[in-house]
Amino acid sequence: MPKPSRGKAEIIKQCAIYVYLPSLEMVEDWKRRAERAGVSLSKFVIERVEDSIRREKGEEGYLSRLELIRRLKSAEEELKQLRSENRLLRRLVENLDKELKRYRAKPFLDESFTGVRQFDRDLIELLRSGRTLSDEEILASLNIDPADTDLVKTVSKQLEALEAYGLVEFTGKGWRWKG
Repeated sequence: MPKPSRGKAEIIKQCAIYVYLPSLEMVEDWKRRAERAGVSLSKFVIERVEDSIRREKGEEGYLSRLELIRRLKSAEEELKQLRSENRLLRRLVENLDKELKRYRAKPFLDESFTGVRQFDRDLIELLRSGRTLSDEEILASLNIDPADTDLVKTVSKQLEALEAYGLVEFTGKGWRWKG
């Protein structure tokens, strides 16, 4: 008794075409190219024929697989360059921020300073948030390394000055805005 036809073999036969290439060298060349592209020979041929048809039709915006690969490589290089530049700029911003903090800290570190001292706006805003903040929380919020004694002294002197003006008070848990 013959096997019942499931139709799959028939569909495969209908979708198959045979291409005879003019030489064995061309066959081997296409096989190598397909292997380098990481696709089967059938898929390689389909992609190339479809590329050609789309170009012939003049489809706007159509890019061949090769062109997409080139653009992706270019975009990856640009991304690598931008990430490197971004890291550099971030370090520069951090350095400038530290330098600015040191510059603003000088009047509070110099005992013989005369004139108007400018309080750190971030410190004032932090204290005005209404929370009670420990010294560690204040330093962390201001992005100050506790090992940086000059900047720690500056914050401490500002807190003492604000306390002397009656704007903040030190509770057992930390500093709190009164004003």
